[in-house]
Amino acid sequence: MMEVKLTTDGIRYIALFERLTGAVARDCIVDEENDRIIFVVKNGDMGLAIGKNGNNINRVKKSIGKHIEIVEHSDDLNEFVANALQPVAVKKVQIVSKDCKRTAYVEVMSKDKGLAIGKNGRNILKAKVLVQRHYGLEDVIIQ
Repeated sequence: MMEVKLTTDGIRYIALFERLTGAVARDCIVDEENDRIIFVVKNGDMGLAIGKNGNNINRVKKSIGKHIEIVEHSDDLNEFVANALQPVAVKKVQIVSKDCKRTAYVEVMSKDKGLAIGKNGRNILKAKVLVQRHYGLEDVIIQ
């Protein structure tokens, strides 16, 4: 696992997120291009982060004024890749090392490929950024 470096804004957003939800955030990525903030929460804190009927996450969204996405952390790389692509059901994750570069090949149902990639590649970009920051993988490829 790699050391994650946070920006000043990321630290502020984490403090706000933790205060409003009670969940522990391990990482925060401010994605200005897609007008969203991605939080990686401690394993098991996803329900707490969302809250009953989405109340907690909606409070955070209202306070920050941007779209909020939450990914549950996992010490298992395959599970983390699958979590980063939620709500897509991942059939299989295969990590391939070639020329000192590690790539995750993710198999999803053919009907879910569009959702896994997302509009303008938003979802696959989120997964790539997260696995790069947390596990040092070069790429994520949807199959």
